[in-house]
Amino acid sequence: MRKVLIPTDFSDNAFNALKYACQIFKYETSEFYIMHAYADEVYNQNIDTDRSLLEVKKEECFQESEIKLKNILVEIKKYSPNPNHTYFTLSKFGSLIDETNDLVNEHNMDIVVMGTKGKTNDRHLTFGSHTLQVLKYIQSPVLAIPENYEYKAPKEILFPTNYLVPNKRRELKLLCEITASFRSSIHVLYIDPIKKLTLRQEDNLEFIKNSLKKAKIITATSPEKDKAKAITNFISAHQIDMLVMVNTRHSYLEDMLYQSTIDKIGLYIKIPFLIFQNLAR
Repeated sequence: MRKVLIPTDFSDNAFNALKYACQIFKYETSEFYIMHAYADEVYNQNIDTDRSLLEVKKEECFQESEIKLKNILVEIKKYSPNPNHTYFTLSKFGSLIDETNDLVNEHNMDIVVMGTKGKTNDRHLTFGSHTLQVLKYIQSPVLAIPENYEYKAPKEILFPTNYLVPNKRRELKLLCEITASFRSSIHVLYIDPIKKLTLRQEDNLEFIKNSLKKAKIITATSPEKDKAKAITNFISAHQIDMLVMVNTRHSYLEDMLYQSTIDKIGLYIKIPFLIFQNLAR
């Protein structure tokens, strides 16, 4: 049973992410939890000194959230009337990060799927602030879907790695099942001028291969020093349908997320972006 959490702010981007989730797990028996966290909507009303008004606003936001979630439920069942899929809707008074993490832990979610941007949709940024927080802090794999992305089966998947950090078996199993559904090829890209791997790196590469036996594994090396440039060039040259990276210490993704932001170093994601969290769960 696949358990998928989709946070929504009721934007078109959020609904597009939900549609993508239904497509990529269309061959699996799945539960979709569509969640709206509305604490920010309440506290942004300048009613900090009046508790009674706060309670009124909380109830108003809850009722509005419930109506919109019901509308989403109707629309997604029209879009994907899949008998293998079950949907649940949740209105939560809390922050996006806290409520998402709580649901991930409570229901042992396999993955969180969301749009790269929400309602604000700043065209100068690859990721909205909420999405960037989820990428950094949620203790679950996160699949981010670019705005207006039209679904395409993930036949070609790029997995850049330095082979320094062991991958989690559960997360590689998730990727393995996705690739099995679509008979995908996974391009494992090592970005370093020095091609020779250490014994530790060789063992970690072997673990990846053994964990992804249902996919066609293609290893590649890039001498490019700029990791963002190496990745974007590879995506373009090989018509990649999905990018997979690991968020952990000493990883390529940590360099991109924490040195500045992905946007500032030029990695503009135009395809679905799957992030593995090599963190305690």
